[in-house]
Amino acid sequence: MTAPRISFEFFPPKSLDASFKLSETVRMLAPLNPGFVSVTYGAGGTTRKLTHEAVEAIHKNYGLNVAAHLTCVDASRAETLEIAESYSNAGVTEIVALRGDPPKGAGKFTPHPEGFNNSIELIEALAATGKFKLRVGAYPDRHPEAASDTADVDYLKRKLDAGAHSAITQFFFGAETFFRFRDRCAAAGITAPIIPGIVPIDNWKGVRKFAVACGTVIPPEVDEAYDKAIRDGREADLSIAMCTELCSELMEGGVEDLHFYTLNKPHLTRDICHALGVTQTATLENVA
Repeated sequence: MTAPRISFEFFPPKSLDASFKLSETVRMLAPLNPGFVSVTYGAGGTTRKLTHEAVEAIHKNYGLNVAAHLTCVDASRAETLEIAESYSNAGVTEIVALRGDPPKGAGKFTPHPEGFNNSIELIEALAATGKFKLRVGAYPDRHPEAASDTADVDYLKRKLDAGAHSAITQFFFGAETFFRFRDRCAAAGITAPIIPGIVPIDNWKGVRKFAVACGTVIPPEVDEAYDKAIRDGREADLSIAMCTELCSELMEGGVEDLHFYTLNKPHLTRDICHALGVTQTATLENVA
């Protein structure tokens, strides 16, 4: 089986220690030659400046193709497009365009009075600049705000029709979840690439909490396996085995691209990539 094309997601550091962890993560994973890496926004746009700094640093210091996250939260249209222009000026040519999560405690998304009302408006405005390849989010399990599975697919099609190039999915626990979603998308006339989002589980309790919040279905057998692995001190071993199996099943089903949510913890992601046949193709000897 041919090794997959890979990409990684990082999040911007909020402290000096976190900066070192991000640097270690990038240095460890960059030699695997990802097609692109993305850098997230915090909920409510709280890491906007940090995201911008991290994007520029990774692009400049490591020569990676960086896709900067950009959201509609807590900014006017002019401010948002100014951020996009600053990315373009820094040589960044890809953006992950998202509505974004509301500020902590806000409950639901409320558009800025002078901002974009949703991700479709953001995508249309960014596409009109002609400066970016745009990626968007997709949800194999129903988004908490979606009325139905069909609504998720219909909204994804609207985002792609608005000018997006491809979609990256929220993480999921079973290959069949992705395949069913892919089939629904194909039936709706979606032909753009849909890249599965994969989370190597470093901390099951933390990932489980996030999965519940974002509507990701947790199979009972996964819960049981982690309960036992944690008791036995084998959580990392289980994570590598389960994630590698999931990726292998996706590849057997025709998937050629995998996007890893690294959580700025590179070791599991690196080990899983190695298990999938992704080997080091670059060195960082001359990188500052």
